[in-house]
Amino acid sequence: MRILITGSGERLGRLLYAARERDDAPGAEIQSRNAGRDVQWQPGATAARLPDCDALVALWGATSGSAEELAVNARLVALSRQVAQGCGARVVFHLSSAAVYGPGARLAETARIAPRTRYGAAKVEMERRVREGRASARECVLRLANVVGADSLAGALTSDGTVTLDRFDGGRGPVRSYIGATDLLRVLRALAEAEADNLHFALNIAAPAPVAMDDLARAAGKRVAWRTAPAEAVQEVSLDTGLLQSVLPTLRLTSDADELIAGLTALERVA
Repeated sequence: MRILITGSGERLGRLLYAARERDDAPGAEIQSRNAGRDVQWQPGATAARLPDCDALVALWGATSGSAEELAVNARLVALSRQVAQGCGARVVFHLSSAAVYGPGARLAETARIAPRTRYGAAKVEMERRVREGRASARECVLRLANVVGADSLAGALTSDGTVTLDRFDGGRGPVRSYIGATDLLRVLRALAEAEADNLHFALNIAAPAPVAMDDLARAAGKRVAWRTAPAEAVQEVSLDTGLLQSVLPTLRLTSDADELIAGLTALERVA
């Protein structure tokens, strides 16, 4: 199966590119408007420069900014469909986020949608656009968990300083669902090979068990400094991955902090 991953100019795209390079397996081509990827292309350029593919992974979009700036995520749905049609893709995966749910533990795809951030609200609007134009199971929204090395903790993990984390009642720190970039690429490849009839409108994408951020910090050799969590801080956002496991029953994804950090370290040597 050939997959095209669009919009790989940011941190997550760089990690996926490194994962593809390190894996040294064919089948995934990665696009960016910047040089240094398999395909250099930007909206408005001729589609003839894009390769044929079986599946399109729409990674492009904004992760921060004003509500107006984040609205590009919804507008890009139409472009993703156009590119997929031009490339001959049989399925389109639109990258959404766990941020659409808001806080909670083991959130399934049927959980209430209640984003607490502008980014989460923008992804909800993106999903609405997908649902409105979705004619079949050939389009799927992927509600992505935190990717190790491409989340809010990433800068602290690669710095020389101490990692400061919120401490909540009971003495625990933040807990999130995570996935490593190499595992994410494996999921994307496996989903591209799955029968379209087995796909659902939305799929949570994460390793099966949530991970404590302080475990990741210690695995990276960092000292953890605690501060009292402010009232607006969110202790846990974790995803139920039962539906993903039913679609890809043989795929093992790691939730082990040491393995996740080791995987990131290996990718950093390539990225």
